[in-house]
Amino acid sequence: MASIRVRQARDEDRAALTALHEREWGGPIVVVHDTRYDLCDLPALVAVDDGGACAGALVYRVDGDGLEVVSLAASAPGNGAGSALLAAAEEVAVAAGADRIWLVTTNDNLGALRFYQRRGLRIVAVDVGAADRARAVKPTIPHAGTDGIPLHDELRLARHLTPADPR
Repeated sequence: MASIRVRQARDEDRAALTALHEREWGGPIVVVHDTRYDLCDLPALVAVDDGGACAGALVYRVDGDGLEVVSLAASAPGNGAGSALLAAAEEVAVAAGADRIWLVTTNDNLGALRFYQRRGLRIVAVDVGAADRARAVKPTIPHAGTDGIPLHDELRLARHLTPADPR
């Protein structure tokens, strides 16, 4: 496995981020918890491999609710980028004075649920029909997701952070 370094995104990362978001989400627009986000308008962390190539990216926002992971995507599963990005996001959250990190995924995304729960995030809410509502805003959201599971609901996961222990 290549060594992964994480840093804040720079202007020169724009093309790689655009390609990653196009592959993962069909472009920079994501709709979660009834909110439309343009990933280009939010801060991002970039995971870079030994050769300097983009291995993944995490787009986030911080407010009174904590640090929300709006998008997390790795160039290849199992390359360590997702774990490194999530750990770096926790550091950003603590530095910003946020007391939790949270995100939304969909009911079909079993790989993401496994990934986040193994890293200490817990399911804290289910928004029944949220993906159906999001589809009205972004019609390209599929009706069936991973493994042919019908895509209807959003699951909110969160983990509380403390400055002494950012896990």
